[in-house]
Parts: sequence; structure tokens; C-alpha cells
Amino acid sequence: MAGHSKWANIKHRKGKADAQRAKLFSKLGREIYVAAKLGGGDPDMNPRLRLAIATARGQSMPKDGIEKNIQKATGGADGENYDEMRYEGYGVGGVAVIIDALTDNKNRTAAEVRAAFTKGGGNLGTTGCVNHMFDRIAEIVYPLDKASADDMFEAALEAGASNVETDEEYHVIHCELDDFSTVRDSLEEKYGEPEKQGLIWQPNITTPVDEEQAASILKLIDMLEDNDDVQNVTANFDVSDEIMEKLMAAD
Repeated sequence: MAGHSKWANIKHRKGKADAQRAKLFSKLGREIYVAAKLGGGDPDMNPRLRLAIATARGQSMPKDGIEKNIQKATGGADGENYDEMRYEGYGVGGVAVIIDALTDNKNRTAAEVRAAFTKGGGNLGTTGCVNHMFDRIAEIVYPLDKASADDMFEAALEAGASNVETDEEYHVIHCELDDFSTVRDSLEEKYGEPEKQGLIWQPNITTPVDEEQAASILKLIDMLEDNDDVQNVTANFDVSDEIMEKLMAAD
């Protein structure tokens, strides 16, 4: 497993402090707001909103917070306007990094992202400089107790998934973007709503790093994720499980 994927999964399992959770809810709320403003407030008619709501529920966002963002977006007032931005760059050791953001001030966000890269020993690049190292796919995650590894594997592949991985806590299902709705709906019918779901950047090329480089990359990712405008950060570093567990224990 690529280092960033394992790091993200460990963070998910550890849970978040109240301040971090409040920041997460703010980002989830922003995505719900944008989805509802662009496509309307009915999740049955708005796939992006349905996904945003499901993602928020998977992170235990309160129902009233979800509803307030939908109402704010569809209430008729002008409200906020957000631009979807993607930034690409390199961390230490040549690690590729992709940042997805929703911002109401593109100049501010670009400056803050560039500053984070500089502080983290990396460089913000031009659009398209690293995205060829990633594939855009869908990911669906169920807790281990929802099904046996064999049953989940069979159900997911029958639904159209391209890959299923089971570890000591989760079933992680991947599929192509065009198959996402079909796979998700089929698995929901059988196992209920997943714990996590959404679109991800999956590295198709990984960059091996040592402990020192991995620590620097994790600090860069933390700085980027601390930005209110940043929705997701993905990096293609690859590091041993032993080093990753050591770094997470020291976090």
C-alpha cells in the first residue's frame, strides 16, 4: 500500500480531536453547499450532493449541519461562490502531490498552498505536472464486520468493482468512475451505507522514501490539510509499514 493511503487510513481509525473534527465538518459542509448550489437540493436528482451527504454521514457530521448547508445553498440568496481548484507539486524526494480545493479567493489559496510547499521543502508546480502519476477512481469502504473477505470480494466484483482489499479492519473497494453509482448502489442494497465513499486519486507510480523524507511529506500534507480551502491532499510516496507506524505513533 502506498504510504499516503496507509497514513490516511490510520488517521481515519485514530479519530480526530474536536478542533480537527470542526474543521472537517466545515470542509464537508462547503462541499455540500457547492453541490446543492450547482445541482439543486434533492440528492436523488443530484449525484454530487448525494455523494457529499453520504461522505458527511460517514464522518458523523450532524444531520442539522448537513441540512443547513443545503438550505443555505438553495434558499435563493446569492450566498458564497466557490471555485474548484486543483494544485500540483512536488515534496521532498520528488514525491508527487495533488491538492483539491474549494475557494472563494483563488489568489489567497494559491499563495497559501505555495507557502506550504516552500515551508515543507517542496515546490508548487504547474497544472498537469504530476496528475499523470495518478488515476481518478472511486473508493468505497466498509467495516470488516459487514461481511467476510470472500463475500465482500464476490459481491463487489459482481457489482462491477475493479479491486477489493481487506485488512484487519476494513474492506476497501475500488471501481472506475463510470461504475461508481452501480457498484455503490449494489453494495448498499446488500450491506447498507458504507463508512466512507468518494472519488480519490490513486497513484499509478509511487516514489520510495526513507523515514526522514516520509516525516517531511507528512508534515507538508498536514500543513496543506490545515488550510480551510483544501478539501483533499494525495501524495504518491511509498514507505514501509514499520516506518509509517513509527511516525504515526510519534504524531
